[in-house]
Amino acid sequence: MNSVKTYTLFTEHDVYLFKEGKHYKLYDKFGAHSVEKDGIQGVYFSVWAPNAKKVSVIGNFNNWNHKDHILFPRWDESGIWEGFIPGLTWGTLYKYAIETPRGEILEKSDPYALSWEQNRQAASLVSTTWYEWNDKEWLKNRWKKNSLNAPISVYEMHLASWLREGDDPKRFLNYREIAKKLVPYIKEMGFTHVEFMPVMEYPYDPSWGYQITGFYAATSRFGSPQDLMFLINELHNHDIGIILDWVPSHFPGDANGLHRFDGSYLYEHEDPRKGFHPDWKSYIFNYGRNEVKSFLISNAMFWLERYHADGLRVDAVTSMLHLDYSRNEGEWEPNIYGENVNLEAKAFLQEFNTAVYKEFGDNIITIAEESSDFPMLTNPVHDGGVGFGMKWMMGWMHDTLDYFKVEHADRKFSHHKLTFASMYMYNENYMMPLSHDEVVHGKASLIYKMVGDEWQKFANLRVLYVYMFTHPGAKLLFMGDEFGQTSEWNFTQSLDWHLLEYPVHKGLQTLVKDLNHMYRYETAFYENQFDKSGFEWVEADDLENSVITYLRKGKKKDDVFMVVLNLTPKVLDYKIGINAGTYWEVVFNSDDERYNGSGVNPEIIKEQSEPWMNRPNSIILKLPPLAGVVLKMKKDKKYKLHRIKLHKR
Repeated sequence: MNSVKTYTLFTEHDVYLFKEGKHYKLYDKFGAHSVEKDGIQGVYFSVWAPNAKKVSVIGNFNNWNHKDHILFPRWDESGIWEGFIPGLTWGTLYKYAIETPRGEILEKSDPYALSWEQNRQAASLVSTTWYEWNDKEWLKNRWKKNSLNAPISVYEMHLASWLREGDDPKRFLNYREIAKKLVPYIKEMGFTHVEFMPVMEYPYDPSWGYQITGFYAATSRFGSPQDLMFLINELHNHDIGIILDWVPSHFPGDANGLHRFDGSYLYEHEDPRKGFHPDWKSYIFNYGRNEVKSFLISNAMFWLERYHADGLRVDAVTSMLHLDYSRNEGEWEPNIYGENVNLEAKAFLQEFNTAVYKEFGDNIITIAEESSDFPMLTNPVHDGGVGFGMKWMMGWMHDTLDYFKVEHADRKFSHHKLTFASMYMYNENYMMPLSHDEVVHGKASLIYKMVGDEWQKFANLRVLYVYMFTHPGAKLLFMGDEFGQTSEWNFTQSLDWHLLEYPVHKGLQTLVKDLNHMYRYETAFYENQFDKSGFEWVEADDLENSVITYLRKGKKKDDVFMVVLNLTPKVLDYKIGINAGTYWEVVFNSDDERYNGSGVNPEIIKEQSEPWMNRPNSIILKLPPLAGVVLKMKKDKKYKLHRIKLHKR
């Protein structure tokens, strides 16, 4: 006897929108929902399995028997199976037993489940995202924090390996335990946002979370949905934004996941040239299928609405947009125009950006991790763009890291690697990343990418950070890089926090604090970060000395800083061209002893009316070795600047 009762949360309009690919709140309908029918409490289940012969709910309540609780197929050819099971409550373990036309019985976890088990069974849990938030003040004003005219400095982190404590180094900290440590650390360091590598449920730790099975479930490695909400709520109440990595590009082939969900290629593209990723051995979503688009866009909405995320960093966008990504000739099929652009994926990303910005406006931001020169990623959709808020500046990252690997004497031959970004830095709204991908798989930690002896390595990294924080664009730094983690990132263990006992590491951390402070509170460094009026070269072509000089300018005429980077270990008395009637004072020096530098004082030795660098006047500035020096323009020669406030050590 079937113990399932008829029940539905779907209206005809819901089904119509779902089939049209326009339902963006499917999490209110699909999955497991605690409801009451005829005065009896229980759980309503609904799942999309259009090619199934039969679908039943199995779990710890029926000894995983697929014959007892059979769902009802809807009459409208939507492929939705649904029903009400009396007496079930939160915490019930369940899966769907799906009988295929071939007679297979597939045991699948719920694609819309809010929680999953942490074991091989990986069953879904009847759960809830109810939480008593108290971050209204943050939500009310966060548009100011996510504005393109605001300072955005992001701390990228992997929750499982940021910090581990106690006698068992294998134990993960709970979301609430992380909150106690993370919130004060981010406040002290001065980052404006935290970016979590995927927190959605994933089965395989070495995937770092990028092979997701539970797209609507906060991973239970670190606690419950409410525990993650507590962490986000605490960040918000301390004026810190939260960006989540989101992976609509692919999913793994785990038996209980989305792959061949009802015995057919339901979520993935059937053609392996479009539906299988050769590098990651995973499956690519079918972006041309309306129900799949509804699933994915609803998922983005879910994390922004239910978890109060302030932004989504969309992973692997390059692989989505290019049909020939990681494929040899003959392994991909051109689009209708004979080109390599995946038109269905592009249309999906345009629809995703349109939907989330329509729902949340400028309160949120979407960021593309995209490494090609695909045009107009951050242009509005109505202008033919893809509609992202920002794009990672991968070219800048690779060129810059390549430059800092070059021996000091040979840097004049690679000078263009540092200056080339100015040719395209306003083509998109760029975020400058030094991300996790650069410190794994034999690539070495950032500090060991630098050349020279120990002192020179740290000096190089300090000047690189000055370049990064004073360059136009938002910033992103991976955890551990702020204090010079020496080993490559290892996802199985904590960062090496003990390194802060050494002055070179502590000095680097202090430098990052002060750069964050300068970037956040000196308007010239962020007001025009996506506008050509905010940057001007003073000298880009001094190859022989390996020195570059540029201005950063705010909206006010006298809000101007000059940045001078000496990229060799020599102390230079360096001549710089300045405009008539301008006066300058040094306000920042990465070679300061405070940062474990050599302590060479970058003083202005001489001011003169002699033309230089196509400017009428000039100054002679003592440049410390391997250092970034920042000068601020004064109102007049006698004007005393308010010094940039530095953090106390």
